[in-house]
Amino acid sequence: MNFKTYTIALLLGSLLSACSLVEVDNPNLTNDAFIGTPQSSQVWIAGMNKQLALMLNMTVVYTEIVSDNYYNNSSLSNQVFDLPNLLPSDLDIDNMQRSIARLTQMAEYGINSVAPADAETTNTMKAQMYFMGGYGYLVGGELCKGLPINAGGVVSSSADRYQKAVEYFNNALTLETDAAKKNVYTLALARAYYNLGNKTNALANASAVMTAAPMLLQNITYDGLNGVSNTMQSYTFSNSTNVLAPLPRLDFLDPKFFHTSSNAAADQKPIALLKGEEAFLIAAEAALGNGDLTTARTILKNLVSNVISNRPRASVDGKLAVRKGTRSDYPVLATVKVKADAAAPEKAGLVLGRQAGNISVYSVSGTSVTPADLDAATTVDALLYQLSQIRQEVFISEGRRMTDLGIRFPVSTIEQQNNSNVKEDDTKATIPAYIPLNREMDDFTYDKTTGIVTIKVDMNKVLVQHKAEAGIFPLMK
Repeated sequence: MNFKTYTIALLLGSLLSACSLVEVDNPNLTNDAFIGTPQSSQVWIAGMNKQLALMLNMTVVYTEIVSDNYYNNSSLSNQVFDLPNLLPSDLDIDNMQRSIARLTQMAEYGINSVAPADAETTNTMKAQMYFMGGYGYLVGGELCKGLPINAGGVVSSSADRYQKAVEYFNNALTLETDAAKKNVYTLALARAYYNLGNKTNALANASAVMTAAPMLLQNITYDGLNGVSNTMQSYTFSNSTNVLAPLPRLDFLDPKFFHTSSNAAADQKPIALLKGEEAFLIAAEAALGNGDLTTARTILKNLVSNVISNRPRASVDGKLAVRKGTRSDYPVLATVKVKADAAAPEKAGLVLGRQAGNISVYSVSGTSVTPADLDAATTVDALLYQLSQIRQEVFISEGRRMTDLGIRFPVSTIEQQNNSNVKEDDTKATIPAYIPLNREMDDFTYDKTTGIVTIKVDMNKVLVQHKAEAGIFPLMK
């Protein structure tokens, strides 16, 4: 059967409503006609991959705006997430949560209905379904205060979703025999345990990846020619208005996604689902949580010198990302120096000379933290600050920073209207008291006479000051 014979989609009336999971262009093809057809599991996996890409288009863009990584400098996306203002009535929140639910329901249906009926289903295929479903549960836990796991069910906590992700990733590991794929599932498991604050299991799985696959990189790919483009790429580079502008101290990391050919649709960059850097960051945080500065420093120096430094770089036209928009004072000269806040020293090399032509960018990971910076950090807090900065820089444009800041989306109003189990408190976002409001996380001043940019709030410093609070640095507890 040609994989393009069927167009598979999900229909969800509410966030987790119970309804038909398959819609096809051919009105004569129903669920019963699809189940058990040759290669149906492979077709379903292709549909899950597409849904995963679509989900990331929402989760990455929205969470990057909420965080201090990016400011929405135009009007093509949400205008209140920068505040941050996270209302349950916001349709972007509802659509994002629907996209997460679609992925997890596709996994459930694929595992329980599609795979058993397809004689050609392999254990590797089932492992892929478990992995992508687990990833949906993981992301839902990271980004949302709570979500129902079952249709019309109670709102489960993030911890419940992480436990569900652990179950799915363990099933994937049990089914898979390929060593490279097992490493991916092991890192996913480490991330789930990390979010649970389970130091023993997070460290064990992270250590396995550090040993076996330190340069691990698992991407989700995009295909602009067939209707699934990388929205973050469009908003940071390919769109002529450069909708999103990075915090100036992160300028050197933008864009992570870009096109170098004349046809942007044909040159869509992937987004990393998992990469080896996370294993090192987990292990270093676990060491700091135990007060072991020496081990943590050694791990972070290894990460900077032997992993991040070996990630690829690319040369792109800097003039295509010159920070157009409502705020016009973004620096674009390489001579500019940046202060992380008013009390911080000036630092060069964080702003790229975009008007001069091509710039060198990091396509997987980059960091401004050096081994010397790590050697100079002689206390737990000083080294934790460097770790927090590396995390922010490594995961920029990947939708991870909002979680690290301790911010969580509320359950949407539409779900509340369709699910009597949703309580009023579920529809209130988690925005910790230490989070600056009124767009202050994105704010800065630029003295063009001195060539110095001063960031208003150094959120990594703020996070270290509040390291004991729930929702951040889970392995420091």
